Amino acid sequence: MPGSARTMAVCTVGGLVVATAYTVALGANGWVWFSWVVLALVTIGVVAARPV
Repeated sequence: MPGSARTMAVCTVGGLVVATAYTVALGANGWVWFSWVVLALVTIGVVAARPV
């Protein structure tokens, strides 16, 4: 996995941890989870577009 894809994957996992912590501490917020889903989809796109 190239550096940019690895960085995106780390950010996505970190974002999941932050979104989960936010939900536990302050309650569910649709925008937080929507943002994480968008980040996850972009990460999937970066990984899929990487050169073989």
